Amino acid sequence: MNRICLCLPTNRACAATITAIHQEAAYAAGRFGADVQLLILDSSDERTRAEHRRAVAALPPTTYVTVHHLDENAQRVFLRRTIETAGLPDPDRLLSLMLPPAVSYGACTNRAFLLATALGCDSLHRRDSDSTYQLHDGQPVFPVHHELPYLGRPAAEAAASGLRTDLDAALLGHPVSLAGASFVGELSVDIDGIRQLDDGVYHDVVSLWAPGDWPEERKRDLVEESFTGAGRAPFTGDRATLTVVDPMRVDMCNIAFDRAVYERVPLPPATDTIGSDYFLLHLVHDAGLPGILHNRHIENFHTPERRSDTGFPAYQRRFVKFLLSMLYFHDVYGRMAEAGERLLDDRRRVRADPIVEFLRESTTLDRAENLWRLDRLDTAYRKLGGRYAAFADRLAVMRGQLLDEAESDIEDFADLAQAWPALVEAARP
Repeated sequence: MNRICLCLPTNRACAATITAIHQEAAYAAGRFGADVQLLILDSSDERTRAEHRRAVAALPPTTYVTVHHLDENAQRVFLRRTIETAGLPDPDRLLSLMLPPAVSYGACTNRAFLLATALGCDSLHRRDSDSTYQLHDGQPVFPVHHELPYLGRPAAEAAASGLRTDLDAALLGHPVSLAGASFVGELSVDIDGIRQLDDGVYHDVVSLWAPGDWPEERKRDLVEESFTGAGRAPFTGDRATLTVVDPMRVDMCNIAFDRAVYERVPLPPATDTIGSDYFLLHLVHDAGLPGILHNRHIENFHTPERRSDTGFPAYQRRFVKFLLSMLYFHDVYGRMAEAGERLLDDRRRVRADPIVEFLRESTTLDRAENLWRLDRLDTAYRKLGGRYAAFADRLAVMRGQLLDEAESDIEDFADLAQAWPALVEAARP
């Protein structure tokens, strides 16, 4: 029986999402005969966790669905034990990279990866607490419908089944390593307020995540499609393609990875940085590993705390750090694209060693491009006025700190990637 980990990391109230994802778990068990380990990683406050415990307690018992609801204390116990078993140096630092005190999209998913390994799962399927399932003919549209049939199997089997494909014949012997779709609804990054105030400023800000040497026309195209997902058109029927999946076509709220990916390379553990959990999408793409791109898009929405007096500057800081991280990641992505299949071992699994090398080399890059980004952001935010101008004042004070953090985040990622194989081995049951 195929054992999978269906994972929901959360730091906010989401009792309804817990109920809904349990329904997807039941669908996976009933439709595909999967043994589903439903993993809820709960970093919310005590009052909210109590609500979640009640929601979990109310879930109907379901054959082949096991629910694990872990708060940060339980996660910390697991991590300490795993790190101790691995026998790696500086265990306290490793623990802080796996369970940092600040928000980290990559770190929470890394914890899910290790726990999936400990639970003996063949794949991990991630959902988010600020999203929900579309409905079609009154029934929820579950992404696991396309994730389970071929994940981990040779691409040739998926092609032989009649699945639509645009995969190069040379890649048919490679395993299907990823299955995913995108989202419909609100922008994935909560910056539509900028666009509503000034479309030109929105273009200037969003274009900053492109490499600095891109021509303006290419930047305009990037801005046009950035953070929009699959738009707003509702689901009307299934479409799926066997392909090398473009990272721009999928979202981490709607993704599944084969264990041969996440047990080899982790995600960046950067704190206070949106988009820090997307690295593996690029790695799978650049290594030429096949995936399933489908259209069971999840519905995205924004929770109110991002726009509150305290949430707004915190979220903008995460967005700025994302833009600064691109100096390093564009360099690494370029090296990965050039390496291609050299990123794989003789068993067609991704290799951690070249990734660590690329990351360490990227930290020697000149920061001039990031200084330019900060200058452009200062101008843009001040032009918008109001709370954006107030954030620009904060940004001016934080410039040196943010530049240092952007570089040290890459160093942390390299260190964790180097330690990752030992951590995974220590987590195995």
